[in-house]
Amino acid sequence: MSQTARLSVNQEVERLVGELCDRAGELKVAVSKGAAGERLIDAGAEAPGSLEAGRLITEICLGGLGTVSIGPSERLPRWPFSLAVRSSNPVIACMGSQYAGWQLTAAEGEPDYFSMGSGPARALAGKEALFQDIAYADQSETATLVLEAASPPPEALVRRIAADCDVAPERLTIIFTPTQSLAGSVQIVGRVVEVALHKAHELHFDMANIVEGMGTAPLCPPHPDFLTAMGRTNDAVIYGGRVLLHVKGPADKARELAEKLPSSQSKDYGTPFKEIFSRYDGDFYKIDPMLFSPAEVHVVSLDSGETFSAGGVDPELVDASFN
Repeated sequence: MSQTARLSVNQEVERLVGELCDRAGELKVAVSKGAAGERLIDAGAEAPGSLEAGRLITEICLGGLGTVSIGPSERLPRWPFSLAVRSSNPVIACMGSQYAGWQLTAAEGEPDYFSMGSGPARALAGKEALFQDIAYADQSETATLVLEAASPPPEALVRRIAADCDVAPERLTIIFTPTQSLAGSVQIVGRVVEVALHKAHELHFDMANIVEGMGTAPLCPPHPDFLTAMGRTNDAVIYGGRVLLHVKGPADKARELAEKLPSSQSKDYGTPFKEIFSRYDGDFYKIDPMLFSPAEVHVVSLDSGETFSAGGVDPELVDASFN
């Protein structure tokens, strides 16, 4: 990780955030200033947002260290378009930036608010033990936070976020886009590589040995109902996601990772996510965490030249969810 520790995910995304603001009218997002002086970008709450806004936000979530495209795919004939994500710095891009691991909660006496923060600002705050595991921290005078939410945080919470990032509130950008929106559905499905790396971390694979990451997942149709929309975005990855990782180290470790990584290894695999969520009374923590991973995995061992594959896309379950 020492070769990439100098990368600043917050500085890398300044160009992308600038593009999102410059193209606000075209991309149907709304840019405003919050009560604390922060820059707010509404990409699907009051503003309609767009698929292209979601693509850009996904690249912002990746800390500017990944590329995201939307294009045709023949893998699922009924759902002919997919997202493709790739990064040459997948651990920092996905785990150091994109992963939604920062719990943001209003303090007692403040307006009720909760969201999970993702994006580059996490690497400035460093609130999660995960950053010690990947040996990464960022330094920047600007911070960008992405929220899967229908509203921005209240002023007091914004000021705490800025303080945790050690930036002035006016140097903080908060992008928010709900799950039900066009941009929201794109940026969640665009986590197909991230969920693979997160599961690899949970399986205690040496993250420093993951060299390249790429993946695809079908572009799911948004839905106005939150639970249905959430189910579809999860199912796009769990039943339709495909990931290719290039790794260093012993070939047997690469083989073991490939065997354990697919979502089919979970005891909860086999029904649309909305049904699984209802089965556990809406408690995420009761769902087997091993479910959150791509359907199909290919792991290339750079040391041996072998490729190990496991799992597979399930068109029937994708259809059941998307319909």
